[in-house]
Amino acid sequence: MGFGGAQEGSDVTPDLSTFGKVIGGGLNIGAYGGRRDVMQQVAPLGPVYQAGTLSGNPLATAAGLAALDLLDKAAYATLTSTAERLASGLRTAFEQAGVPAVVPQVDSLLGIFFCADVPVDYATAQRTDTARYAAFFHAMLDRGVALAPGAYEILFPGLAHTGDVVDEIVAAATDAAQAIA
Repeated sequence: MGFGGAQEGSDVTPDLSTFGKVIGGGLNIGAYGGRRDVMQQVAPLGPVYQAGTLSGNPLATAAGLAALDLLDKAAYATLTSTAERLASGLRTAFEQAGVPAVVPQVDSLLGIFFCADVPVDYATAQRTDTARYAAFFHAMLDRGVALAPGAYEILFPGLAHTGDVVDEIVAAATDAAQAIA
């Protein structure tokens, strides 16, 4: 989403921030950090012991550093532009097929929900049509596009997703949306 992540864009100063495999260039790793008083609860200063199988993994750390070398302001602008283009194409595909769906997009992230309004909490997420998502997922897979299999996962366009690739995804989605209509 940007150098400061979601907390930067929303003016939130969290007590604790957690980061997943994105900081490892897609490899398995995690990290957390927070206010001094919270972090002082972790050993050796505090009573909370933390360890993990992949803690300090040098391969994931190197991959994360390599990814960070690619991510400058221009890269984030490209990622956001790609996400906007993909979201717009998906919205059009669903609209043309008469399939009730929403495609929310924030910066470089977007989602697909088969419902009338964007889910904002667990209760509204439960009202999405997960069976239709499964049908769309399989229709896209049949057309050579692998999406996340879960109906509540988001899409992460990357720098490798050129305009031509986005156009191919949208063409597949247009056909898939007609198939599930």
